[in-house]
Amino acid sequence: MSTRHFLDLDEISPTDIRAILENSRQRKSARAGLGHAEPDADKPLKGKLLAMIFEKPSTRTRVSFDVAMRQLGGETLLLNGADTQLGRGETIADTARVLSRYVDAIMIRTTDHKHLLELAEYASVPVINGLTDRSHPCQLMADVMTFEEHKGPVAGRRIAWVGDGNNMVTSWIHAATQLDFELRLACPPELAPSAEALAWAKSRKANVVLTTDPYEAVKDVDCVNADTWVSMGD
Repeated sequence: MSTRHFLDLDEISPTDIRAILENSRQRKSARAGLGHAEPDADKPLKGKLLAMIFEKPSTRTRVSFDVAMRQLGGETLLLNGADTQLGRGETIADTARVLSRYVDAIMIRTTDHKHLLELAEYASVPVINGLTDRSHPCQLMADVMTFEEHKGPVAGRRIAWVGDGNNMVTSWIHAATQLDFELRLACPPELAPSAEALAWAKSRKANVVLTTDPYEAVKDVDCVNADTWVSMGD
């Protein structure tokens, strides 16, 4: 059986995406009344260890993954460039093979999407995309879950994005295609969304509209996501 990774939403079936969201909702509801450090009653990841590789600094990603693993009964191992041989010339393939002998899963937050793909190619344990320059699927899943908690099912709804056509936009394009909602993007021409992602969505007849007019994008939508019009290099 091949190892299953969480790399991008365009590689995960709509059924599996919905299953992850539903499991998350059920677990959040079951945690009512528990403290942040208290684990879920069933501790599904008891005895499991997640390696977290940060090539790019983080506050929210680090804290959320660490807390989530503890609440699911597992543990985390934090690694950055200074802690590993990656910072001294070791290949990602070698790092993937070594870590796979000691941990049960690997999360990486990197400035280069190719690093994620190479890690997944050579690791024998699941690899999770904590952020790359191409996409940010975990953040997108949290955004969709939040939307549905407040507004109901996202299918058939209208979502707008105003700002830089960055990695989050790629994940929004993937989500709109997989979860069947309309996505309106207002991005300046010099910060346009990924042509690859737009072509992928078009090939699947997704309802993704691209404009440079923010007023046009947000008209009659159910949710607006706003971001800087000047890229932060994410």
